[in-house]
Amino acid sequence: MTLLTTHTADHVTTLTLNRPDTMNPLGASGDGDAFAAACDAINADMDVRCVILTGAGRAFSAGGDIKAMKERTGAFGGTAPEISDGYRNNIHKVLRALYGLRVPLIAAVNGPAIGLGCDLACLADMRIASDKAKFGVTFLKLGIIPGDGGTWILPRIIGEARAGELFYTGDVIDAATAQDWGLVSRVVEGEALMDEARMLASKVAAMPPHALRQAKNLIRQGRSVSYDTALEMAANTQALMHLTEDHMEGVDALMEKRSPKFTGS
Repeated sequence: MTLLTTHTADHVTTLTLNRPDTMNPLGASGDGDAFAAACDAINADMDVRCVILTGAGRAFSAGGDIKAMKERTGAFGGTAPEISDGYRNNIHKVLRALYGLRVPLIAAVNGPAIGLGCDLACLADMRIASDKAKFGVTFLKLGIIPGDGGTWILPRIIGEARAGELFYTGDVIDAATAQDWGLVSRVVEGEALMDEARMLASKVAAMPPHALRQAKNLIRQGRSVSYDTALEMAANTQALMHLTEDHMEGVDALMEKRSPKFTGS
């Protein structure tokens, strides 16, 4: 079954992991290409200003396909070099595609997000969770390590000590603990999750599209550059934003005490 479905409305694209019968596992042939195609299309479409990622059924994603691991098929089969290439050419494509999104990404975590599924959610800029959500990075319990770059992703979200606790014990935490640890920003009842995600996305989508993408880029680059470099990047980017019609619309709307209507010009 194709992993991903997409729907776009009101400047927001919703990406849904769509293997509900098996808790939306990842790693089947073509998963990386599906994500790459969807994210490339989003990046090329200036009408899209925000993305929501969620899962169909009762899980966000249970992570790697355990059945494929047992049978040593797909990305988990062959010699060591072949398995390594399977990660690079498929699973890593999924993660690189999401990480490369130029617009803000909201993970609406509707249920268990385990292993690769947890790391997928952690690539989002914002995470909200159903009260039925659970989070875990249980790789060591399977005798493997996070082959998806999770040791780079998770500590940046919740710090090394708490990330280490999850990695080294394989414990799974509930949504309330995830919120307490800063893994998600809010927890809502399951039935309200997508409404909450759409309301958040609509606020993001109301922002000027060029400035929105540039703000995300500056936040991302700020993780690894010096303050002086960040200031230089900000000055150069800001100069371009001052010359846009959306900037003048924002100024006029503030002075006229009305909501701005940004067009991407």
